[in-house]
Amino acid sequence: MYEVCGEKELKVILALDQGDSISGVARKIDENRETIRRVVNRLEEADYVAYDHGLQLLDQTLRDVGLEFLAAAADISPPSISEAYVLPQFAGMNYAFTAIDAVYVWTRGGYQVARDTEDYPLFIAVHESELDAWTSFFNQFGIPTTEERQPADDLDGTIQVVLEPRSQIEAEMVDGRPVIPLQETVAFANEYYATFESALDMLGRMYDDIDTDAAYRMEPA
Repeated sequence: MYEVCGEKELKVILALDQGDSISGVARKIDENRETIRRVVNRLEEADYVAYDHGLQLLDQTLRDVGLEFLAAAADISPPSISEAYVLPQFAGMNYAFTAIDAVYVWTRGGYQVARDTEDYPLFIAVHESELDAWTSFFNQFGIPTTEERQPADDLDGTIQVVLEPRSQIEAEMVDGRPVIPLQETVAFANEYYATFESALDMLGRMYDDIDTDAAYRMEPA
């Protein structure tokens, strides 16, 4: 009964969407694919999940109880920054990283700006109809949500989630993370060129066929 109750088993159960592949789940929770393959094998042997045109969770109650346990554990050990990036995968709602985090995701962690370990907002686009549900979700883990970034001095912790409500979510997957499309990310970075000049140069080198202003704003030789 206890052999499949470890950390990685819980993360797989919480992150798994019907039809996911092992690789897909591994990317969602920032884990090694081979490690998650072994975890899934144990979960299959325990009849918690099955493989039928992708992975299937056999009992939704496991996920509900797992989320309650994780929320209770957060009272003792609040989520770290890296854990906060994974948490939205457990919400069961569509979302996409946006703004600063869109740049961070599309540069594959290569560009980070305007945040530190004592003041760390996450920027997430969500369905406007699910705004209250997202607030309730993050409240379980002691993470405040807002629609405008708040000063660090106004918060008890170091992490806040800035929710951007939208009528619809258009997302692409990058390293297992849903993020607004690349062209929209580039448009955001161009709008704040002084902040994201280096990021635009990086994106221009990483991806073909994107329209950045970086080349046009370079100083003459």
